[in-house]
Amino acid sequence: MRRQLLLAAAVLTVAASLSAPSANAVIGGTTVDPPPWMVAVSSPGMLLRPSGQFCGGVLVRPDKVVTAAHCANLFKLTPGLLRGIFGRADLHGKDGETVSVKKIWVHPGFKETKFMGDTVEHNDVAVLTLSRAVNRATLPLIDAGSAYPAGAPADVLGWGTTSESDNSNAVLRKAVVPIVADSTCTTAYGGSFDAGMVCAGTTQADTCEYDSGGPLILDGKLAGLTSWAHGCARAGFPGVYTRLSAFNLPL
Repeated sequence: MRRQLLLAAAVLTVAASLSAPSANAVIGGTTVDPPPWMVAVSSPGMLLRPSGQFCGGVLVRPDKVVTAAHCANLFKLTPGLLRGIFGRADLHGKDGETVSVKKIWVHPGFKETKFMGDTVEHNDVAVLTLSRAVNRATLPLIDAGSAYPAGAPADVLGWGTTSESDNSNAVLRKAVVPIVADSTCTTAYGGSFDAGMVCAGTTQADTCEYDSGGPLILDGKLAGLTSWAHGCARAGFPGVYTRLSAFNLPL
C-alpha cells in the first residue's frame, strides 16, 4: 500500500505527463513544528496534495537534500518540476521557504520488485541539489558501517497519513519507533529484505502514505529514509527504511 508509485498524469498540469510517486503521516505520532532541516518534497502539478507535497526529505548540506529514490526517479530529466518546502508545519499554509531543485542524483542500483502486491524499493536513495543554498541547520548523516541496535529508539517525521484509511492529514507529525532486528525483517519479508534496508516500527507507531523519503533518526543522525512496507502498522510487517550507513552519497 504505502510508498508505491501513484499514477498522476491526469492531475499534472506541467509540461510533460509524469507518474508522481506517493510517499508514505506518521502513525501514533504527535504534531510538531518542522525542524530547520525537514523538507516537504513537492511538485506544482501534484494537485492531490496540499502544497503539492508527496514525499519528505532531509537537508544534509546547505544545498543538498537526501530523499528516497522512488520519490525522485521520475523527475531525473526534469528536476525543475521539484520543490523543497522548509518551515511549513501545515501543508495548507503558505508559510516557510520554497526552493526549486536543479539537479537530481538517483542511486544507480535503484530498482523495484514486488512483495505480496506491494512495491519493494532497492537502493532507495537520491540526492536533490537545490537551486540555491539555504541558511538552515542541517542534519548529520550516520557514519558508514554504523550499527542499528534492535530495540533502539528512532524518530520518524512526515506529513503523511495517520492510518491506512486516512488520506487527509497534511500536518507534520513525529513518532518514536524501535529498530527491528534484521532477522525479524528477513522473517517478515524474505528475500525482499536486503543489506541496504533496515526495519523499524510497531503496530502503534509507524510511517505511512506520503512519508517516503522522510527521516529515520538514530542518536541524532540521519540513519534511514522511509521507503516501503506491507501496509502501515500491520502486525508482523514493520516499516522498511533505506539503511544509509550502507551508502556513499555524492554530497
